[in-house]
Amino acid sequence: MDLPDRLIELQRAADDEGRKLEHLDDDERRTQREVWFEAAAVVTAAVTEYARENELNRFAVEKALRQTVRHPPVEE
Repeated sequence: MDLPDRLIELQRAADDEGRKLEHLDDDERRTQREVWFEAAAVVTAAVTEYARENELNRFAVEKALRQTVRHPPVEE
């Protein structure tokens, strides 16, 4: 599935925010978790809008997006 760059950038940003949780203490973690949840909500809204506009299954778009961002094809 050919996904727009905007979706890929949003997913990468959300994943980056999630990774920041790994090295934080409790108070910082709580604050960062809220940032991560908000970034994930933005991705979900964008995926839903894209799927609706293109008459695609939202879950298929989300799966393809995560696959593209988290497990890009290896070029040989």
